[in-house]
Amino acid sequence: MPYKLSATLLSHSADVRGVVSPTNNLVLSASRDSTAISWLRSSRSSFSPNSILRSGSRFVNAVEYLPPTADAPQGYAVVGGQDMVINIFVLDSANREDPECSLVGHTDNVCALHVGPAGIIISGSWDRTAKVWKNFALQYDLKGHQQSVWAVLALDDSHFLTASADKTIKLWMQNKVIRTYEGHRDAVRGLALIPDLGFASCSNDSEVRVWTMGGDLIYTLSGHTSFVYSLSVLPNGDLVSAGEDRSVRIWRDGECVQVIIHPAISVWSVSTMPNSDIVSGCSDGIVRVFSNSEDRWATEADRKALEDQVSNQALPSQQVGDVKKADLPGSEALAAPGKKAGEVKMVRIGDTVEAHQWDAVSSSWQKIGEVVDAVGSGRKQLFNGKEYDYVFDVDVQEGAPPLKLPYNVTENPYTAAQRFLQQNDISMNYIDEVARFIEKNTAGVNLGSDNNYVDPFTGASRYQPSTGQPPSTVPTSTYVDPYTGASRYSGASHAASPPPTIQTPQTKILPFKTLVTFKQSNIPAMRTKLYQFDNALRNEITTATCAMYTEEQVLIEEVFTFLSQITSNPASPTSITPSGPHIEVILSILNRWPAAQRFPVMDLVRLVVAYCANALSGNRKKLFDCLFNASEWSSVVSRDSPMLKPQETNVLLMLRTITNYFQEGTLVNDGQWVQQIFDSLTQAPYQLLPKPQRVALASVLFNFSCIHLTTPASIAASDQCLSLIFKVLKLEGDDPEVAYRAAVALGNIVSMFNFHVFDDYQSHSDKLYEARDRGTALNLKPAQVTELRDVMGMIRSRFNDERISSIFQEINSLAA
Repeated sequence: MPYKLSATLLSHSADVRGVVSPTNNLVLSASRDSTAISWLRSSRSSFSPNSILRSGSRFVNAVEYLPPTADAPQGYAVVGGQDMVINIFVLDSANREDPECSLVGHTDNVCALHVGPAGIIISGSWDRTAKVWKNFALQYDLKGHQQSVWAVLALDDSHFLTASADKTIKLWMQNKVIRTYEGHRDAVRGLALIPDLGFASCSNDSEVRVWTMGGDLIYTLSGHTSFVYSLSVLPNGDLVSAGEDRSVRIWRDGECVQVIIHPAISVWSVSTMPNSDIVSGCSDGIVRVFSNSEDRWATEADRKALEDQVSNQALPSQQVGDVKKADLPGSEALAAPGKKAGEVKMVRIGDTVEAHQWDAVSSSWQKIGEVVDAVGSGRKQLFNGKEYDYVFDVDVQEGAPPLKLPYNVTENPYTAAQRFLQQNDISMNYIDEVARFIEKNTAGVNLGSDNNYVDPFTGASRYQPSTGQPPSTVPTSTYVDPYTGASRYSGASHAASPPPTIQTPQTKILPFKTLVTFKQSNIPAMRTKLYQFDNALRNEITTATCAMYTEEQVLIEEVFTFLSQITSNPASPTSITPSGPHIEVILSILNRWPAAQRFPVMDLVRLVVAYCANALSGNRKKLFDCLFNASEWSSVVSRDSPMLKPQETNVLLMLRTITNYFQEGTLVNDGQWVQQIFDSLTQAPYQLLPKPQRVALASVLFNFSCIHLTTPASIAASDQCLSLIFKVLKLEGDDPEVAYRAAVALGNIVSMFNFHVFDDYQSHSDKLYEARDRGTALNLKPAQVTELRDVMGMIRSRFNDERISSIFQEINSLAA
């Protein structure tokens, strides 16, 4: 019987990178959504989540199964990923965030796992090593590969196979290499043991090879048209492979006997069950089970839905070969039978090119999609053992070899630009130029039909420049965060103007009263991401109660309508203005959603504050309490290590929201809320804040100082602001934009004081300088005078920046 769809397992919200099916009733899956899930069979053709395993917020790339023990009658899940740790979870019906134990030793992403006889665990990593663990302790450290170790197999307790991006496979006895297998022309991605014969390997060269342990190549299996990622062996000895060409292929006696096309860009992983069912994990976040037993097939409607999804795919032309429409036959060509399973034939139907694949089991042609242009060269490229859609040559110096700039279309261009500059020790001042270079050379790129790609760091939407429009120019002094699309839904035709750059006029600068705002936006992308997360929460048993209620959806939709109208160019008349109930709903959602899914809601607050601050008048304290809680600020202030990406994003959005709230007309002497904000911000571990967060913090201080020029504030709030400005200026070591904004804020505060004598800001003075502003005496305390003197000398020597020098000259002249 042919293999047909048996079950569709829906719960993950990002790529499923690993699957394992040790029994007929258990499936384990690992995903880029930072979870591993154990699934139990609930009927012949369905599985249900039994437990969700999450030990952090980074990608989970690999999963394996440890057999039951007295302490764990259902066994254990072994999980590895971006956090470089291998976590062991007890399997039961409970969701778990704390593993039973953790194996620490790798220094980069853990991308491969295998459990061998007697519970031996072997792991592979981007750190170029494989490690063997016995009784949850490191036994052997396998060092010898020149690039990432992508696949591992434990043959027994002393013999191991490893495969690498260096194109080789190595056989180890304990920690010594005893044989190296060469032949693949690209990175080797998967291994599978074939009993009584040897083993199979698969590679980015699109081939599957079968070897004897002695090193002889038995045969090569050709048929995949792109990277082959994963292998498994059926009980009858048939080989199963999966890869980037959207297919799972079944091989028997050296021939492909069936091809199962998936409606996803990548089939990352494949596994087989004792009953011969096949499990696949894909880039669409779905785990699928296929069976050759008719009594386990899914309903006809479900199988037809999968066929329709497959036939409606847009296939890159490079995936199926060169396309010349004029030379293609019409649909009559499908009357002739195919020569072998998996053969692809293209036919022209009007102006559309359709790809059809021969199914040897049903002896018919099956439509697998419509052919379109593809990304880049259509084949991923390797750089330092890792895959990228593009690897650009960048000439930085005449006569010197070009530098390599790797980039994936699923990345924010600013992430790739920052990585390139850091790795090549180039000034971050070039980040906008490099990002624009990437945007220009990848303009219009889109993978498949999914515009909601989940950012690999935070779950944010992918950055995409507007098709057909030049990339937006970002002022060099207004830093756009290079980490996530979460806080930078930019590039859309409806985007609002970026925050104004604080320019240096030729004449007197202080006092400077023009506020900065963070209003850049892509409302449709934000809305899509928020509803995507809401659906994911709704479809997961443990988080279903967090999803939005119908009444909340109505109010949230009204907020999006308001923002779409007010940010359109030109602005449209608004049909509704957000009010108290809208704010209450937003804050309620923010309070109950998981941290990793909060960023689109945080971003929504940022824009509501920017365009409709009056709606917050009765909820101001509640708003700021909610923002600090949502960003988990209490854990930030106690950290001694950098924040994880989701928290970085949430903290950034919180600071930008506070900046937007300090706008013209804001009453800063109304209650204690300003002091409470500064109390919290003063506790920030400044050295651990990334650049975008430091810019946003300096912008908070800057806007408060601008408002303070025309609106009275309490002396306590002024002192707190001044103290925080001093802290920023003392600790800022590399970003002149942060220093400049803080320096202008300092100048604004100081300009409100009428100094008696200040002959030299570097001289020691214990004078108490007084100022009278709006009839109120303000005292600059001796300690503040000393701190002012120290900071001015420190910053002027640290930054060779004309703007900063001009500000401090004015501050000095104010005291003359």
